[in-house]
Amino acid sequence: MPASSIAQALPYVNWVLLVSLALGSFGFAALLAWRTDATAGYVRFTAVCAAFLGLIALAADLGLPPPSQLMIVAPPPGLDVARRLGLGAFAVLAVVYAISLRRPARREPLAVVTIVAAAVTLVAAAAGWAPTLADAVPLLVQLPVLAAAAGGALAAVILGHWYLVTPRISERPLMLATRVLTAVIGLQLVLFVVWTTLGAGPAQRPFAAFDGESILFVILRLVVSLLFAAVLSYMAIRTAVTRSMESATGLLYIDLAAILAGTIGAAALYLSAGLLV
Repeated sequence: MPASSIAQALPYVNWVLLVSLALGSFGFAALLAWRTDATAGYVRFTAVCAAFLGLIALAADLGLPPPSQLMIVAPPPGLDVARRLGLGAFAVLAVVYAISLRRPARREPLAVVTIVAAAVTLVAAAAGWAPTLADAVPLLVQLPVLAAAAGGALAAVILGHWYLVTPRISERPLMLATRVLTAVIGLQLVLFVVWTTLGAGPAQRPFAAFDGESILFVILRLVVSLLFAAVLSYMAIRTAVTRSMESATGLLYIDLAAILAGTIGAAALYLSAGLLV
């Protein structure tokens, strides 16, 4: 990957990382509020963090340079506006959701509307940046999965800390969070095989990810952020079963670092080399 392409890709990589953390962490918090007895304090804190990350992502979005040396294209003005409006609406709605937690009847409809705003953001990003409509489809699959992994890992780490200060919480929220996170990483492994064998990126040939100059980054993506992260997530499940919450939180910290590294690597490979991994 040329140094100039990497340098120009950094703002877009930053966007993908921030949006993934924001959207994914909110999704996990809303899921735990719906399906478990997660405390309102945890859900509220995570939703507010998601909103804050969304606002930072929106600020970064407003300063994105033209992608002249990248594998993506400049989107039409309408999709630019839709992406930013969706991100701004998500941040506002996440705060409203956090405030509404005292009224359960309003909580779930607000969660759905917030997730719809998140979906608008991702659809506008994929449709606007992908070179062709055919390229937009796999990118639209990749972005939500990256968000579920990165944001889910962040939400799980926050939840682990909640157990350290409120030890009487049942293990159900952490069990569900770690199981869903493990399933998401498993889905990423399946997609990695599909993307690399079929060649799903812009102008990406089948198995091209393993014979170019980016092969080291592709292997690191597989080993560190997928295989290693899957093992860590499974270990977190096993420790949560025995209510070893300190151990589970430590494992989730390492898991978060591995997943974030993989999110950054996957975004950089797509933007700079057109490789979907």
